[in-house]
Amino acid sequence: MVERRLLVYPDPVTLAEAVAARTLLVIADTFAAPGHSRFDMAVTGGTDGNRVLAAIGRSPLAQAVDWSRVHFWWGDERFVPAGDADRNAGQARRELLDALVADGRLPEANIHEMPADPRPAAAIAAASPEETDRMLADAAEAYRLELTDQLGERPRLDLAQFGMGPDAHYASLFPGLPQIGIGDPHVLVAGVRDSPKPPPLRLTLTAPMIAASCRTWVFTSGLRKADAVARALAAPCDPGAPVSCADAEDELLWMVDTEAASRLDRD
Repeated sequence: MVERRLLVYPDPVTLAEAVAARTLLVIADTFAAPGHSRFDMAVTGGTDGNRVLAAIGRSPLAQAVDWSRVHFWWGDERFVPAGDADRNAGQARRELLDALVADGRLPEANIHEMPADPRPAAAIAAASPEETDRMLADAAEAYRLELTDQLGERPRLDLAQFGMGPDAHYASLFPGLPQIGIGDPHVLVAGVRDSPKPPPLRLTLTAPMIAASCRTWVFTSGLRKADAVARALAAPCDPGAPVSCADAEDELLWMVDTEAASRLDRD
């Protein structure tokens, strides 16, 4: 595992502004170096993730980015119908992406949403576990194919961003569920049928796919995350705290606010 680096900010708003500024600088710096024609990043949902996307949209640094060369992916997604309010992609569009598209700065083709559940509500409710597993497997395979079509047989993201839950999950890799145990680097995307956090059906990048990223950033805020942060940073790859398995090729950065860091021994 690459060395984990921790940054602590005074409050959730400052945290979001810092993550946003760092994101924009990394993109701009990547394009300033020779030989980089595109930047591929996975964004995250939730309160912290949406706050970061909104901060990116407000930042003057956003004007320095050539968004036509930035591609957006998702670390996980709720497997619900396309118009469902629970979709991470819909939230990201509202906070940032739709405005970039409307301004002509971001091509729609650069937004790589995870598949939505095409079934009507009645069919979803009536489906057997086996049928749902097949739907999830097909959707995971479709996203794997999109990743490999865009980024090659061993796809690598320039930046993967994740929040985390009070149970120390990241993406949709939950403690006690088998997806966190996937170690095959060829398995890039997995379905989740029994998420302990609703909605129950999810798609997620696997830990090996995430670990292949050039940079992986985990950011979170709030006192209710403090125990999970402490456990995750106590030791690498604790199966009871999946986010402790977050890894990267070059940079593994944790950014939290003071409340989320309050259980850490930082002496």
